[in-house]
Amino acid sequence: MATFPVTLYSADLVLPITAPPILDGAIAVRGERILHVGERSWVEASLAERGIPVEHVRWPGVLMPGLVNAHTHLQYTGMAEVATRQYNGFEDWVTGFNPVYARAHDWAADAAAGAQMMIAAGVTAAADIVTNPEAATALHDAGLAGIAYWEVIDWSNDEWRKHGRAEVEAALDSMPDRPGSGLSPHAPYSLEIVPLLEIPDIVRERGRRIHIHLGESGIEREFEADLGPWQSQGLGSLRELRQAGYGTSATDYVDHLGVLGPDCHVAHGVYMSERDRAILRARGTTVALCPRSNEIIGLDNPPIAAYLREGSPIAIGTDSLSSSPSLDPMGEVATLMAIARNQGYSHDDLAERLLTAATLGGAHAMGIDEGPRRTGYLAVGAMADLAFFDVPVTDIPSTIQTLAEAGDGHTAATVTAGRVRHTTERFRTETGVTG
Repeated sequence: MATFPVTLYSADLVLPITAPPILDGAIAVRGERILHVGERSWVEASLAERGIPVEHVRWPGVLMPGLVNAHTHLQYTGMAEVATRQYNGFEDWVTGFNPVYARAHDWAADAAAGAQMMIAAGVTAAADIVTNPEAATALHDAGLAGIAYWEVIDWSNDEWRKHGRAEVEAALDSMPDRPGSGLSPHAPYSLEIVPLLEIPDIVRERGRRIHIHLGESGIEREFEADLGPWQSQGLGSLRELRQAGYGTSATDYVDHLGVLGPDCHVAHGVYMSERDRAILRARGTTVALCPRSNEIIGLDNPPIAAYLREGSPIAIGTDSLSSSPSLDPMGEVATLMAIARNQGYSHDDLAERLLTAATLGGAHAMGIDEGPRRTGYLAVGAMADLAFFDVPVTDIPSTIQTLAEAGDGHTAATVTAGRVRHTTERFRTETGVTG
């Protein structure tokens, strides 16, 4: 049986997420997993008492779990030109996206480049939506945790019955087993009702995951229309519901089709009424917020203050470079800090809750916060997925707020499954560690 050396990572502030912040804290890592978490002096003494030799890596900044990007499309990394202009809504953005998508692309190379960008940003797990099969192995090849979701889009009821279901099942079954796989029915307006009814069964009979764009387009809003229940009207799609005058929200619509649940998380969640948000909580469904993408596309801001006040499960996503300035979730955290305050959220826990959303929240959204390869927090037995940040450490509340407001570009090092994957020059100078 192999014996792995132990590395003691200490920092001026350690944020375990599921335990109180620790000034002058440390974690011990052996192999892929965390061996100890606590005050540096206690962890050092505990290891010494057991006669375990360690290599000590000291960082004068913040150490926390690796970030979890809970919504992205890595294969669109080469389409950043789409995000260089401002749009007037989702339909307008599509007119900018489609011509660029139609060009020749090396989807595998672009997805691999995006994965490396995420690692450099401190991301150790992601929910990656895959539209072209060449991009399907990006998370696996990069050694990242998370789920790769095969995208299902533009199927009519008739075409789905003829060959759509068989094609989607074959695509899902061809996805890599590691780190995980699932299906992403694109959105309620881009699929008719039969595929939306059957996709959850396809996924659940295989024990996989679901991820859907929800509340990203104005067509999904709820509006007043007293026409009675729509379920028995034989309508074939959300668009047919709208044409018939039904005002049910897209959230209520997919809920009745069985899409939502604890094995599903949704992206964006912008056009969500109080009732919609209550549905998500009742189903145990997390929403991954992507505010910088929403801004470029020309959408409203997500109701982050309401999500926080109501206790809704939230995560953080960047979306792709075709609608966002970077793949660094800390940019989203800083944006959400400002949006929440503008929406009247004034509680002192804002920064801490958004950092939790960017780590444990995303892991929970994909179901990877439990089990033998659990991640998203620092605890004994969890995977050693770590991110180091170059921000000044003062007292705990001030440092947490500084980190949450810092935005992009402050990651000093990234460790995935105990392996150093990225370091900045300053990290190398301070610690002597390369990666």
